[in-house]
Amino acid sequence: MNKSSIQVIIIDDEKLARDLIKSFLQPYENIAIVAECENGFEGIKSINEHKPDLVFLDIQMPKLSGFEMLELLETHPKIIFTTAFDQYALKAFEVNAIDYLLKPFSKDRFKDALNKVLDKINSSEVTHDSNYNLSPINPDEKLSRIVVKKNNKIVIIPIDEIKYLEAQDDYVNIISSEGSFLKQNRMKYYEEHLPDTFIRIHRSYIANLNEIKEIPLVEKDNHIALLKTGEKLPVSKNGYKKLKEMIR
Repeated sequence: MNKSSIQVIIIDDEKLARDLIKSFLQPYENIAIVAECENGFEGIKSINEHKPDLVFLDIQMPKLSGFEMLELLETHPKIIFTTAFDQYALKAFEVNAIDYLLKPFSKDRFKDALNKVLDKINSSEVTHDSNYNLSPINPDEKLSRIVVKKNNKIVIIPIDEIKYLEAQDDYVNIISSEGSFLKQNRMKYYEEHLPDTFIRIHRSYIANLNEIKEIPLVEKDNHIALLKTGEKLPVSKNGYKKLKEMIR
C-alpha cells in the first residue's frame, strides 16, 4: 500500500450502501479502503487499529449508533456521515463532521463531500485532528442509555440501571447495577440530558430518585440521601429543596 495514500474505512450495516461508496471511490488512485464494517463494534476496532484519515459512517445501526461509536474512539479521523435520516444533520455538524450525505446521494454530491476532506488533508500535515463535541443539539433530548468502554470492552448501560453519578475531575463516575464506569464528560451534560427521575442533589452527585430510600437529617440543615443499597450521598441545601419538590 502506498504510504502517502489516504486511508478510508466504510461503516454501514447495509452492504449495498458500502458497495456504492466503494464504487464512487474507485477512480481515486490516492485513496485506499483499509476496512469495511457492518456495525459500530467492528468500526471501533478497525478505526483504532488502522487509524484512518477518513471514515464514511452510517448513523442508525444495530447495537451501536454512529454517534455512540464516536464517543469510544481512541483516534479521531475525519467523518462523513451517510444516512437515510435528515434529523441528525445539525448534530452531525456539531460533532465536527466534514459533511452529511443523505441517502440516496448522487455521485456528484459524493464528490463534493470527498473534495472537502481532500482539501482539509492537503492543507494540513495533521490528519487526525478532529474533536467530537457529543452534546445533543436539542436541549430537550433525553438519554435512554450511556455507552462506555472498560477494559477494552464496550458496555451499554440502560438509564434505569444507573444508581447515581459522581463528578471526578474531568470525568463522571457512573454507578450502575453492573458496576462503576468512568466517562469523560461534564456533570452539567448529564444534569440536562438525563430523564427527570435524576436529580442534581449536590455539586458532585446526581442521583436516581428511584434508588433513594430516604433523606435523613444527620445534623442541623444537613441531609444525606440514603440509597436502597445502603450507600450514603451528600445532599446540598439546593439539592434537598429539589428532592422535596420531586417527592411531593
